[in-house]
Amino acid sequence: MIPRKKLIAGNWKMNKTPADGVALVKEIVAAAGKNNDVDMVVCPPFVAIESVGKALEGSNVKLGAQNMHPEASGAFTGEVSAPMLRAVFATHVILGHSERRAYFAETDAFINKKVLAALKNQLKPILCVGETLAEREAGSTLKVVQTQLEGGLEGVSKEQAATVVIAYEPVWAIGTGKVATTDQAQEVHAFIRGLLVKLFGDAIAAKVRILYGGSMKPSNAPELLAQKDIDGGLIGGAALEARSFLELINAAAAIK
Repeated sequence: MIPRKKLIAGNWKMNKTPADGVALVKEIVAAAGKNNDVDMVVCPPFVAIESVGKALEGSNVKLGAQNMHPEASGAFTGEVSAPMLRAVFATHVILGHSERRAYFAETDAFINKKVLAALKNQLKPILCVGETLAEREAGSTLKVVQTQLEGGLEGVSKEQAATVVIAYEPVWAIGTGKVATTDQAQEVHAFIRGLLVKLFGDAIAAKVRILYGGSMKPSNAPELLAQKDIDGGLIGGAALEARSFLELINAAAAIK
């Protein structure tokens, strides 16, 4: 089996003006823009997507969005669509992030519509799943992850599934400084891989990359990235500074 190429994706959340974003990616491109060992994606806020995308031209760093609406166009004030994202050369889109689920009441069914719309428009979804602290303490982690994963991937074909990226984000470890232990993270990643086998078969499940999204940073990345089923990271705070983001890329490149 060809080993899965590591993927480091930066979710900037509601940070960085267009000028700030361009300055950040120029540093990243200068240091890692020709790197072929690791796939790299940056996901700026919508107002910075076009300018950041232009700054990425000619590099190996890909452009992603943080969210999108499932409809192609229409009376959805404040939303953007998959065709709009494709028009500015985005290749990836984060869907079902825990903050979207918690603050904007997004359901598995709504997220599923987005996943299908993204795939229809040749965008690679980064589908986020994960449990809250209360759910973990109640012993519901695997049940919650299974419900979110199966709901989010409803109607996705085997061929489409190979291009989907899954991000496991223990909600209790995002921005809190708490990190799941390496064993805790690998356990859930392996469980997700097993679910993918049931849904799409061994060959497809072996291709899908599963990212860890719970406060990965340069200090804990090497141990997490060395795990069998952890194929990279969906990075929040550490993606807002070139040096830390580049350290994560280097940590991923060092895993053989």
